[in-house]
Amino acid sequence: MGPDVQLVSVFPSGPHGGNPAPIVVDAAGMSDADMQQITRSFGLESGFVLPPPPASDCDFEFRFWVPNHEMSMCGHATVGALWLLDRLGKLPGDDLAIWTKSGRVEARIRERTKNGAAVEISQPAGRVEALPDADRDRADIIEILGIRPNDLAPQPIRNASTSRVKTLVPLKSVAILDSLNPDFTRIEDLCDRIGSTGLYPYAMFDKDAQIVDARQFPKSSGYPEDAATGIAASALAFGLLADRMVVASERRITVRQGRAMQRPSEILVRFRLENGRPNGCWLGGAVRLEEYATVKP
Repeated sequence: MGPDVQLVSVFPSGPHGGNPAPIVVDAAGMSDADMQQITRSFGLESGFVLPPPPASDCDFEFRFWVPNHEMSMCGHATVGALWLLDRLGKLPGDDLAIWTKSGRVEARIRERTKNGAAVEISQPAGRVEALPDADRDRADIIEILGIRPNDLAPQPIRNASTSRVKTLVPLKSVAILDSLNPDFTRIEDLCDRIGSTGLYPYAMFDKDAQIVDARQFPKSSGYPEDAATGIAASALAFGLLADRMVVASERRITVRQGRAMQRPSEILVRFRLENGRPNGCWLGGAVRLEEYATVKP
């Protein structure tokens, strides 16, 4: 018998939304091959909960896989695993520390409702950088996304990261974003060249309310598009801050994703402030347990 795998949908906006994530809440003793096999059987980013390493001063270790490889960090699988652990009564408290291959991640339960725990996880301060060869890279991104130069918003295309580098591509309108039909065969080579793990085109929906729409086309995860990408949303928040599209406050930034996949999602990001300046952010959103919750792959 294999381990129990429970399927959660993370960051859903509506009954069919969110990014599904298989979670194994007791992955102690599983090999890398075991974890990858489960991930490939679902074809989805998956999370595995293990005891923390000795002397890590953490409550758990989380590992993450996509069908093609292991990842150092996965925002939606972390939120989903913590929500599930709370539902199962396995959390030692409301303030937690998680060990990941990208380092220590803080987590907290803000409240508990009839829909389960409201989980937030930490991300470090983001880095926002110019593309290695801005003119060439911009031209290639335009061609790969199948858009025209005047479909771009005035803000620059840039790389941004909290845990993994994403390439932020600002577009003039949500309609342009929704109509994208990328050449997926070229994304991996482009991302390799520009030092990115995925293209993250976005369009401002409501600047005053800090609501942004986005889509994620990953470099080499084993699927062409992602329904909700917490790490990319965190990176986007710092890109928006650098472009003065949002303010340095604890106001919620809402990143909507997944609509083009019929999996509408809503990711919530809030800056963590120290002396009035962001030194990281909190990432959270809703979670739903799927009806076919426990399966044996």
